[in-house]
Amino acid sequence: MTLGYDERLPLYQRLREEMLAKIAAGEWSPGAPIPTEAELTRLYGVAIGTVRKAVDTLVNEGLLLRSQGRGTFVRRPNFDASLARFFRQVNASGGQEIPSSRILAKTLQKPAKEIARALELKSGEQVVRMERLRMVEDRPLFHEEIWLPASRFGALMDIDSATFGDLLYPFYEKQCGQCIASARETLTVGCADADMASTLAIGEGEPIVVIERTALGYDRRPLEYRLSRAAAANFRYQIDIC
Repeated sequence: MTLGYDERLPLYQRLREEMLAKIAAGEWSPGAPIPTEAELTRLYGVAIGTVRKAVDTLVNEGLLLRSQGRGTFVRRPNFDASLARFFRQVNASGGQEIPSSRILAKTLQKPAKEIARALELKSGEQVVRMERLRMVEDRPLFHEEIWLPASRFGALMDIDSATFGDLLYPFYEKQCGQCIASARETLTVGCADADMASTLAIGEGEPIVVIERTALGYDRRPLEYRLSRAAAANFRYQIDIC
């Protein structure tokens, strides 16, 4: 197979782009093994050193995962772990609680300019907007606003919100064929207005933590923009410095 892409790029970089295109197109599925180094060498007619460098690049970017004795797999990230780092909720027996979720609203609408910019949408494109509450033992933990390009996620409008479940990214993949590969997050602090205070069961004006997330597909295109808000009293930051 002949490698495409800009011939001015190093050969391993062109192979990386070819492999990334297969992941983005769903030919290599998240959680599934990719062809072996020997198979890739035969398929693309390049040296094994070129294959290893291309694979190493994708491993370092977090898109592939090597498993000793098993092979190399398309990595499926655990995005909920980012919230668990900062908001650890335990039950009465001391075990960590996994937040449950409830969709409060779901609409098809024209996005605000900042949302369109975050999702790199063209003029006139619509979004699916969802409002979600995450809870622990029926106590509100997070309020989330989520925006998705309607061109890719319009099917969600025809699905009963009660069937979405607690983990959205596997649901996106199953219902819309859209796989989230990575995300950028920014954390800031604000104050709860009257509506947010009521939602989170805190006092108006109390501090809240705001987590802004842009989630990307394997092709690096934005697939989701999300704002998560939680009471700052629940926030804990810890880091080990060596």
